[in-house]
Amino acid sequence: MPIVHDWLARRASLAPERTALIDALHGGRRISWREWNATAHQTALLLLALGVNPGDRVTVLAHNGVETLDLLFACAKRGAVLQPLNWRLGVEELHGLLADVAPRAVFFGPEFRAQVDALRSRLPGFVIHWVPLSDPLPGERAFASREALTGVLPCVDVEPDSPWVLCSTGGSTGLPKSAVLTHGSLTVNAANTVVSWGLTQDDVALLNAPLFHTGGLNVFTLPLVYVGGASVVCRGFDVEQAFDLIHSGTVSVVFGVPTMFIEMQRHPRFDAVDFTRLKLLISGGAPCPAPVFERFFARDIPFRTGYGLTEAGPNTFFLPAHAVRSHAGFVGVPLFHVEARIDGEQQPGDVGELLLRGPHLCAGYWRRPEETARAFVDGWLHTGDLASRDAQGFFRIEGRRKDLIISGGENIHPAEVESILAAHPDVAEVAVIGVPDPKWGETPRALVVPRPGTAPTLAWLLAFC
Repeated sequence: MPIVHDWLARRASLAPERTALIDALHGGRRISWREWNATAHQTALLLLALGVNPGDRVTVLAHNGVETLDLLFACAKRGAVLQPLNWRLGVEELHGLLADVAPRAVFFGPEFRAQVDALRSRLPGFVIHWVPLSDPLPGERAFASREALTGVLPCVDVEPDSPWVLCSTGGSTGLPKSAVLTHGSLTVNAANTVVSWGLTQDDVALLNAPLFHTGGLNVFTLPLVYVGGASVVCRGFDVEQAFDLIHSGTVSVVFGVPTMFIEMQRHPRFDAVDFTRLKLLISGGAPCPAPVFERFFARDIPFRTGYGLTEAGPNTFFLPAHAVRSHAGFVGVPLFHVEARIDGEQQPGDVGELLLRGPHLCAGYWRRPEETARAFVDGWLHTGDLASRDAQGFFRIEGRRKDLIISGGENIHPAEVESILAAHPDVAEVAVIGVPDPKWGETPRALVVPRPGTAPTLAWLLAFC
């Protein structure tokens, strides 16, 4: 079945002069759909000039910027596959990921030239072109050379199962796995999000989560392209910048990880920032401590926690407005085209592994057939996460299956203990792990980081629990 793979061309024909992007790295410059489509077209012509063919991989190693989004949609136009790399990784890990994917071209920000120089000699025959996004050295192909390119792109055959993005996800050992996100899965994730979360062409997202993570790419960015909304592209998370954009009403939807929201609430400006014009404020990527909810609720701000994983789009659940307070900490109900169930569930409240099924799932792991077969069984993705469902059908994530602590035959979920300890006013961060015990088999141990200027004692923390 054919699929619309050139989203920008379609958007540019539907609403050419509406704002598509706001470039916070360049003074808030507004980019229309017509302008963005033209730039992505020239970027695709550059890929063509570099010999990038349909199915070839293209890698980007850079902080957030419009250029990364240009490459994403240039790959769609060319039928190529984008691999956004985590710039926090060391050279050894980057080398392993590049060798695994064998990209035709690597585009990189100038701040990563040292890493690139270390990688060039180690990847002979793998990478044909190394292209700096700015500040090229003599003899290097300039990314800006795309501006002189004109012409028509060759037609490409793109099917729903054609790969579009290789997105790294966690691995318990060795290199991160690369989830194969297809044109079909990303289209369904966008449609799921738009119809289930109520996004419209008037919504504007704060894009400061890394674009090498599915959260940056797919929680709001692609769904808003799909519906015709816009994104404010930021280099990364900066609490002052985030407050300015929220307070001014520039953005209507915000996604972040708990650490970002904790930093917001610790900032002296927090109580003065106007959050009332936000339509959605969603946390994801890790369990969110209860005090974060409580402080937002104290200001009458409807704060939600979401759930997703790279292999599933990532968006899979939504907590409706009427349940935000009554079900704080729950992830909600499945999105429109998502099936979810609890493995072994007999009655409401039973805890078991969360299984997901639907057209939003990725096509497996790049060159990892055995791991793909273990994770995807009879169409169901085995997430490795433990969850429960209450009598009203609302799902709650209980923790990772592999993190479950079994002490004296009792199941202890670290996330539950962490949530309680995180509510202590002197606790900044906490992690609970299982340690061997000769009597109980395992016992939980809490690793606590105190807030600056405090010194909570073991007795205080035990009494608080």
